[in-house]
Amino acid sequence: MRTIDPTAPVVVSLATLIDAPADAVWALHTDIDGWPAWNTGIDRARLDGPLEEGTAFRWLTHGMDITSTVVELVPGRRIVWEGTVRGITGIHVWTFDQADAGTVVHTEESWSGEPVDAAVDDLTAALKTSLQSWLDCLKARAEQPA
Repeated sequence: MRTIDPTAPVVVSLATLIDAPADAVWALHTDIDGWPAWNTGIDRARLDGPLEEGTAFRWLTHGMDITSTVVELVPGRRIVWEGTVRGITGIHVWTFDQADAGTVVHTEESWSGEPVDAAVDDLTAALKTSLQSWLDCLKARAEQPA
């Protein structure tokens, strides 16, 4: 099982409870091309092939044009991707667990590289804000009436 880099200078871990079935939340989140429609922090996203391990996708967020690669996929449960942009290597893990009250979505991400070493506190705060916004946007869209 792939994990974040626990020794990275920046590590953020967050979770939320979404009042929607896990399969619906998973489908929304893994429709990468659809991210800009509901995630206010993403301007563009495109999956370069089928959603499977080894497939890359490109996305534009906060002025960064990122190419990430899916490195682990457990359909309906877990997706992990990684990539490097502007000298920052990121590893991002998402898990989806059905609970009595809905779906628990847990996300954790690590960042490492020279730019991170130079601004750990600022980049930790930026990543935390970004991931919280992503979770909030996912929750808002998943909980909308059909």
